[in-house]
Amino acid sequence: MKSALFSILRHPKAKFGILLLVFALWIGFFAEHNLVRHFQDKYKLKKLLDQKEYLQEKIHSDQRKIQELQTNQKNLEKFAREQFLMKKENEDVFVIVEE
Repeated sequence: MKSALFSILRHPKAKFGILLLVFALWIGFFAEHNLVRHFQDKYKLKKLLDQKEYLQEKIHSDQRKIQELQTNQKNLEKFAREQFLMKKENEDVFVIVEE
């Protein structure tokens, strides 16, 4: 058995194949910037970009609401009544919860 292994290792192609296999394993799993970590980072980046897009849309929507509230007194009053349950004097507010 030992002689068979040595006879295989004598061929330059076998040495190259073993070296290539060791290199692939090293790059794939053991190096600091290995392939597993690369794919994990790529997945995290995609999630963060999706979150960034969502938050940018939310910011844009909120900016439009702020602009609308600052320019229209009726909308400001409606917003205060709906969000903070504010009311005028001598007025009763009923909250209807739909199930």
